[in-house]
Amino acid sequence: MQKTTVWVLVILVLFSACKEEKGIPEAIANRPVALNVLRFDKEFAGATPATLPKIKQKYPYFFPPQYSDSVWIAKLQDSIQMELRQAVDSAFTDFKEQEEELTLLFKHITYYFPNYQVPTLITLTTDVDYENRIILTDSLLLIGLDNYLGKNHRFYAGIDRYIAKGLEKEYLESDIVSALSKKIIPYPENRSFLAQMVYYGKELYLKDLLLSWQSDEQKIGYEPNELVWAEANEEQIWRYFIERELLFSTDTKLGPRFLDPAPFSKFRLELDNESPGRLGRYMGWKIVRAFMERTSTPVSELWNLPAETIFKQSNYKPQK
Repeated sequence: MQKTTVWVLVILVLFSACKEEKGIPEAIANRPVALNVLRFDKEFAGATPATLPKIKQKYPYFFPPQYSDSVWIAKLQDSIQMELRQAVDSAFTDFKEQEEELTLLFKHITYYFPNYQVPTLITLTTDVDYENRIILTDSLLLIGLDNYLGKNHRFYAGIDRYIAKGLEKEYLESDIVSALSKKIIPYPENRSFLAQMVYYGKELYLKDLLLSWQSDEQKIGYEPNELVWAEANEEQIWRYFIERELLFSTDTKLGPRFLDPAPFSKFRLELDNESPGRLGRYMGWKIVRAFMERTSTPVSELWNLPAETIFKQSNYKPQK
């Protein structure tokens, strides 16, 4: 048997084993998806005053016309920028592992949304602009790799710990689905706490579909002990919401307390410091999951359903 044939067989066996290990259905695993990944971060890092015009021509959207070449040459020579680019190059030398995960993600996306056009993926550095680490347009997916260097990286020393813990490679695909969800799931006109909980619950359910091989911790951005806490205290959380009649409240303070990123949720009780943030999103996730398990609703109809309909038909009961 020729060596080439042996290597082909080895690759097929490894792919099959990986597919089975992740439990990916054949209909998704066999979808043809070819990603176009452009490493702008590497191309720009290797630029010179002579080659800069070619890069500007290739990536015009990164070079506003009001800025002269001297601005970009200065950035290339800036010591802090050089350190940032070196850190990214060290963490993402070839991007192959991430490309495999992203290919699997887009196989799922095109399975559930057949008309979706896979965008061109472009990696770059953003001066650690973690609030815009992922930008998704109709044709481009911009990935700020300097936001995925690991929670303890020295570049993140001045960032709150509850934010920095999300700056890990393992959350890259989850962040992309969060960006995609804004194009799929309409934000509710109803401003009730329940409507917002269910909105974020739909986003997390979208991750159930598109990131089926990932853990619940990766989907919601919890550390393992935080998810354990949420699961163990689910009944108490729900009782708190019900007894204080929060579900249909439009109090704008409920968002910062239970929905927005935060070091912990704010029950105004002794247990606050033990709790993870965003528990309202977690509870919305449980409601949407219960609804989809209990009804025969097609996934395509879920995104536009009113929160009250989902809540009433879910017959959600917290686990004890």
